[in-house]
Amino acid sequence: MSVGKEVGAQTEILSDNYAVMTIEDKDVIKLYDFIEVEYIEPSKKVFLSAISGLNYSCIPQVQSEDTFGLSGEGVAVGIIDSGIDLSHPEFLNSDKTSRIIYFWDMSGKGTPPDGFISGAEYTNIEINAALQNGISLDTDNIGHGTAVAGIAAGNSGAAPKASIISVKLTVTRRENYSRTTDVMRAIKYILDKSRSVNMPCVINLSYGTNEGSHNGQSLFETYIDEMTQKWKTVIVCASGNEGFGGHHFFDRLLSRESINVQFTTATFSSTMYMTLWKNFADGTTYELIAPNGESTGIITSVQKTFSRVLYDVRISILYGQPSHYSTAQEVYFYFEAQNGSIPNGIWSLICRGENIVYGYFDIWLPTIEEVTENTAFLRPYADLTMTIPSTSEKVIAAGGYNAESDTSSSFSGRGTEICNNMVKLDIVAPAENIISAKSGGGYDAFTGTSMAAPFVSGSAALMMEWGIVRKNEPFLYGQRVKALLCRNAERDTFLSYPNSIWGYGILRLCNSMNELKKYLQR
Repeated sequence: MSVGKEVGAQTEILSDNYAVMTIEDKDVIKLYDFIEVEYIEPSKKVFLSAISGLNYSCIPQVQSEDTFGLSGEGVAVGIIDSGIDLSHPEFLNSDKTSRIIYFWDMSGKGTPPDGFISGAEYTNIEINAALQNGISLDTDNIGHGTAVAGIAAGNSGAAPKASIISVKLTVTRRENYSRTTDVMRAIKYILDKSRSVNMPCVINLSYGTNEGSHNGQSLFETYIDEMTQKWKTVIVCASGNEGFGGHHFFDRLLSRESINVQFTTATFSSTMYMTLWKNFADGTTYELIAPNGESTGIITSVQKTFSRVLYDVRISILYGQPSHYSTAQEVYFYFEAQNGSIPNGIWSLICRGENIVYGYFDIWLPTIEEVTENTAFLRPYADLTMTIPSTSEKVIAAGGYNAESDTSSSFSGRGTEICNNMVKLDIVAPAENIISAKSGGGYDAFTGTSMAAPFVSGSAALMMEWGIVRKNEPFLYGQRVKALLCRNAERDTFLSYPNSIWGYGILRLCNSMNELKKYLQR
């Protein structure tokens, strides 16, 4: 806190190792003068990425009184999203009181939660008072969060008696993104609140970004990993909808070799980024050629930063440095149209190997939600298309599939079998034409891995009710929940697992619960 005061920054302490500072760009350099500051990472944009789905996931069998009779009672389900329709019947008890015990509107005007500097917090008492008096709270003008909450913890969802803690991120329809720092704040808030009411906690996160190395070593990802080990917690992240986006390029560069990486720009956006990640030991140079043939010339790491206007677009390039978290090096490209939007065309990035030791490198373009699938690499690499933070080591990364046809969803973000010989995708759940609560009343069909993740979150809540609340298995949280779900997923005998598309297989909650029951009877 003292550092923040000395540089004129508002500071929110998230844990012993992490804090969020709201500071002017020109003052960031001052932070490097303090020994207490070990590493700085700027915030990044994150984007939005049920009855039949419950059946396919084998959830009703676990809810049935004839088997386990689980409902999520005594467990808190945290939803970090676009908000929640507080008055929707899916989130009301039979007496019309709310099952939402806390709601934090980050962009609202009112009293922020303790330890935070903005937004408006509403308790269950305040929510019930508003409902009884017919007071309308602007809680979800997008509808995404309401649908996600309905699947995970609605009255017809996976955990119909769970207590809900909802955080509405600062996101609007016009600017359909929030910030990684907001997500970090939201995680701390939900864990603090669940601990205050002595409830184990599942957090569902259906937002993601391509802005990072996807290796789990950014401050955003390591913070989330740390928080999975706080309290009795499970964090579930959607793998994103980048499977068919064409936004990932992967190749190996050799010494005295060049690779031409071509990509199209066809977006209404005035800005976009491209982030390249390589081994710091590899010596490389780059040259960016615009659709009209204009070139940046050869750019080397000696320059560190570069800026030039090509094709009426200002190109800014920054060579990053390895941190004490990672040996990887980022080369960051930022495109800013000088007039209107970035013009359509085919660009070429010439990558040249000077002194190569390792050679493998990855490049990501922004997500579909940012630039659509029309901005893409001409020769994309489909694997490792999971969005951050589903790439965090200790979360449950949930992809999607079409339960009706029993086929993978082409949009579902994929893991990889190359990166450290690991497949980060953990499990898949129904993700297409999922019926859930609609903001403003009624129901609608929703598609995307955003809808797959809450099936996993609701399943985790049921498992934690059985284990922790009912005292059958007091340590049923964290990596133990993930391990059991992955072990008991349904797998095709003709495929090898884990794999980049299916992870460890299809969510089958009843299999995990039956194994737990057998374990208890031993």
